[in-house]
Amino acid sequence: MRRKLAFLVAVFCATVVMMAVQKPVFMAYYAVEASGAGFRGWIDVLWHGLTLDLTVAGYVTVLPILVTLFSLWLRLPEKVWWGVLTAWFVLVAVVTAVIFAVDIALYEHWGFRIDATVLIYLTDPEEAMASVDFWLGVRQTLLAAVYAAGMIWVYRRILGVFDGRPVGWRVALPGSVAVVMLAGFDFLAIRGGTGASVANVSKVYFSPTQFLNHAATNPVFSFLSSLGDRVDYADEYPFFEEPVRAAKFDALRGNGPAAGPTEPVLNTARPNVVIVILESFARTVMDAEVGGEPVMPYMQRLKREGVWFENFFANSFRTDRGEVAILSGFPAQTRMSVMKLPAKSRSLPSVARSLAGEGYATSFAYGGDLNFTNQASYMYATGWQELVWQKDLRFDAPAADWGYDDALMCDWFADRVIALSDAGKPFLAGLLTLSSHTPFDVPYSKFDDKVLNAMAFSDECVGKMIDRLKASPAWKDLLVVLVADHSYPYPRTLTYNEPLRHRIPMIWTGGAVAEPRVVEDYAAQIDIAATLLAQLGIAHDDFDYSKDIFAPTPPRKFAYYTFNDGFGVVDASGEAVWDATGDRVVTATNPELLDVGRTMLQTTYVDIGNR
Repeated sequence: MRRKLAFLVAVFCATVVMMAVQKPVFMAYYAVEASGAGFRGWIDVLWHGLTLDLTVAGYVTVLPILVTLFSLWLRLPEKVWWGVLTAWFVLVAVVTAVIFAVDIALYEHWGFRIDATVLIYLTDPEEAMASVDFWLGVRQTLLAAVYAAGMIWVYRRILGVFDGRPVGWRVALPGSVAVVMLAGFDFLAIRGGTGASVANVSKVYFSPTQFLNHAATNPVFSFLSSLGDRVDYADEYPFFEEPVRAAKFDALRGNGPAAGPTEPVLNTARPNVVIVILESFARTVMDAEVGGEPVMPYMQRLKREGVWFENFFANSFRTDRGEVAILSGFPAQTRMSVMKLPAKSRSLPSVARSLAGEGYATSFAYGGDLNFTNQASYMYATGWQELVWQKDLRFDAPAADWGYDDALMCDWFADRVIALSDAGKPFLAGLLTLSSHTPFDVPYSKFDDKVLNAMAFSDECVGKMIDRLKASPAWKDLLVVLVADHSYPYPRTLTYNEPLRHRIPMIWTGGAVAEPRVVEDYAAQIDIAATLLAQLGIAHDDFDYSKDIFAPTPPRKFAYYTFNDGFGVVDASGEAVWDATGDRVVTATNPELLDVGRTMLQTTYVDIGNR
């Protein structure tokens, strides 16, 4: 029995090592790109890449676990088990070697690790082969052959440990328990640990240098995990023929030639910028009172002190999609999230990249796990130079379900903003709060309703953070953007698709704000990018969907949002909501807005398909 268990452990460990070997080979192959990494960079690549190496090893070990378990109870000749395992190991070796060899060749041209995109070119083998240099093909074939042969040799040595002889039930019963326990550990490796986020490419991202993140990525995982992403996005919502769609969108695009100059609302040309993304801050909750007492008194006060956007909407109902809308000016999707597709999200424009190009230091903080929904991958790829999250923080308090609560994080973030200001370099600093997220467990007791109580807690944490900043020298040159990632269904009678369900607060405050004002124009999260950059005198031509809210001339001012399988559009003339389930118009007080929504939805998916 010991030999059976030793065999499983050996398969797993050997696979991890053989996957890890790919990283120094990859970095040596691209020695120029790796030249600035230093010894520490090489070690970091191996260490951070271990997460996905363990995941791949976990998948490889699944069949050996099953064979070992069956061999305890089924009285089959040992050569049957050997045959199954040999075939499996040869398959694993060949597939791994081919993926690695193709990946290492394509990276030079693509700039990212292999994914399912490569399968598109296999639909026309003649054209694919015509673009391959002969000697490159020979070299990569030899690399694949040597690597596969090495893996097969290792697996054959390990296979010699396997004992497939039948055993009695007295051995089989405890043996099965031991194998199942090993299977539990294997499942954790496949899952990527015990945290909230499961295995994804973002788990290995650790550096603002994209090459090092790519070097840490396991190409086998990158390829296989992307197989389910092969969707014809452009055909998801075919409302209009392509020329018609393009013409309709030209009339809506935020960066069109008709857009006029912005109206300045700041008193300094290049302030330091803080973006605080408020978890689940619904407009309905902000306006709510309990016994005459406001649920969010700090937000109500800040609303009067800064620039208040009266008719502002979230683009989605999920954090990952809301973040992309806020930080990249890219509309939310219905049944998918572009943030989860690194091959797509890395090409999105972003406020961070635009400001970094103007000399700003960019950093983002979150008290939870930024690997969740591939956030870290998206942020590093779009210009955030430094990410700080739960793994980097040490507080004398336990973390809640989603991470460190807002009291800890807001206090820490205030210190950070003050320190960044003292450093003298212009900066963009972001913070995502988390305490107002389900299950709404917070160290606070103000209201009996858990949702309102958690929202009140976050409101107080953010408000006190703003008060600390206001009392510091950093305030003078600071612009703070407070905006929700999405809304929340409060009261419970709100339906998932109605406009009020997606209405959220946005406030601009800070010493850089010239004077308090109320903005009545309809807008949404995607409009933040163009509006902010225009105030700073920075071009925003690459933000196709983002409209400058303070531009007095076209494009048309409207708020657009999506839900699970549909969209809503709201402007001063009315509203329209369409649900794809049954191709149903839920409401259309202004039917013209249906075409606006259809154009935005189709264009979003066409855009994703082209990235």
